Amino acid sequence: MSLTAIELCAGGGGQALGLEMAGFHHVAAVEYEPHYCTTLRTNRPHWKVVEDDIRSFRAQDYSDIDLIAGGVPCPPFSIAGKQLGGDDERDMFPSALKIIEEIRPRAVLLENVPGLASAKFENYRRALMR
Repeated sequence: MSLTAIELCAGGGGQALGLEMAGFHHVAAVEYEPHYCTTLRTNRPHWKVVEDDIRSFRAQDYSDIDLIAGGVPCPPFSIAGKQLGGDDERDMFPSALKIIEEIRPRAVLLENVPGLASAKFENYRRALMR
């Protein structure tokens, strides 16, 4: 039996490939950028690549998922950037958490930058966890 996964903000598929090598079957790889979707489809034609923004991803179409993984955009929280957090239009954390809440997977793996853990974003993290 293989474990199932949905990859959010899949990019070129590096993390998803590692998960596949670890035994996960990708039910969907969700990516907004067309060039990345082309890369995913070329390198993994057996994956269902969903070319969509996670803010409009239909989570209700998926159930009984073992893992939701992804690399949501990090510039809103990077120490090298403007650190706009929730005020940055690229902040996808609320959408990722909404998908997680709707699907209720057995596990979650979201990678991001250390800046998200900084004191500056403490109130933001609390609001997300409600």
